[in-house]
Amino acid sequence: MALQGLPFPRTISGAASLLPPPPWHYSGDLLTVEYRTDPANIRAVLPPDVDLANHDEDPGAVAIIWADWQSCGDSGEELLDPVRSQYREAFVVVRCRYKGALYSRCVFIWVDKDFALVRGYIQGYPKKFGSIHQTRPINVGRAGPRLAPGGRFGMTLAAADRRLANASVTLVKEVEASGFVNGHAMLHHRWFPRIELTGDDALNEVVTMAGVDVELGPVWGGSATLEFFESPTEELAQLTPLEIIGGYFRSVGTTFAGGTTLRSTP
Repeated sequence: MALQGLPFPRTISGAASLLPPPPWHYSGDLLTVEYRTDPANIRAVLPPDVDLANHDEDPGAVAIIWADWQSCGDSGEELLDPVRSQYREAFVVVRCRYKGALYSRCVFIWVDKDFALVRGYIQGYPKKFGSIHQTRPINVGRAGPRLAPGGRFGMTLAAADRRLANASVTLVKEVEASGFVNGHAMLHHRWFPRIELTGDDALNEVVTMAGVDVELGPVWGGSATLEFFESPTEELAQLTPLEIIGGYFRSVGTTFAGGTTLRSTP
C-alpha cells in the first residue's frame, strides 16, 4: 500500500503530513518597502548562473516585504484550526535575468511556522525561522491605522535573538501598483545535498512559478523608512539601502498550483 504525505512524515493515511495536498491558497496583508542598493550587493547574492537585471531595468532595486498570511489546502480545514493556517513572513526580492528572461527572485526570507518553512523548500524559497511583526489596519477604534492618508505602519524582523530590520510605511494615497520589483514570475533554485556530504547535490534544479487565481485589493502608497542591523548568522545587512523608493500596503489572494522546471539536476 502506498504511503501518503507531502512531504513528510509519510504514512498509510497521510494524516500526519506536515502539508495538505496542493493547490495551496493564500490570503494576506502585505507591507512593502522598495529601495535601491549598489547593484554589486545584489550580484553578490545571486548564483553564478543568474545575471543582474539590465542597466535600464534598475538592477539595484530591492523590495523587502512583510506579510501576514492565512493559508489552506482545497478542503479549507486548516481555517477552523488557525494554528495550522496563520503565519507571518518577511522576504527580500530582487530582479534578475536567467537565459535572457526577466524574473523576480527571493534572496532571503524568514517565516514563523514549520509548515510555511517546509512548503517554501518545496517551492525553492530559502526560508529560515524568524520573528516577524507588522502593524495591522483597523476599521474601528483607535488601536491601529486606517487605510487612509496618514495611516502609519511599523514592521520588525528578528532571527536568532537578534533584530535584523526595522521599517515603517506612512500612507499618502491610493496608487496603481505596489512597486515593480516583485512583479514577475519567481526564479528559484532547489538545492539538497547528497547524504554522503561530498559537496555534490542530489537535487540542483532551477524552477519558476507564479500564482494563479490572483485577487488583489487596492494599493496604498506612501513614504517609508528602513534600517538593517548586523548579525553573525545573516547577510541581510549587505543589501544596505542607499535610497528609499517608497512604501506600499496591499491585500493579496493567490493560489500555488505548481511551477515549471527550467533546468533539471545535472
